[in-house]
Amino acid sequence: MKKKARFYLLLVVGIFLTFVLIDSVGIFDSRSYNEVPHGSHTHYVPKDCDPPLAVSSAPTRRPAETEHIDCQGQYVTN
Repeated sequence: MKKKARFYLLLVVGIFLTFVLIDSVGIFDSRSYNEVPHGSHTHYVPKDCDPPLAVSSAPTRRPAETEHIDCQGQYVTN
C-alpha cells in the first residue's frame, strides 16, 4: 500500500513540475510582447520580429487591449 501511495505522490509532483516548467517557457502566454524590466521602468518588446527590436528602442508603456507593438516599436491599433 505504501508503494502505491508513494508512486501516486511522485506522479502528482512530477505532473506539477512539468506544468511549471512548460509555463516558465511561456507556452501558455498569448501576449504579443515580452516585458523586460530595465532599472526603474519596463520595456515592452514585440515577439517574432526579424531582426529583433532592441530593448532600448522598445516602448515603456504597456499596449492597450486594442493595440499591439510593431517591429519598429510603434503602437498599432488592431
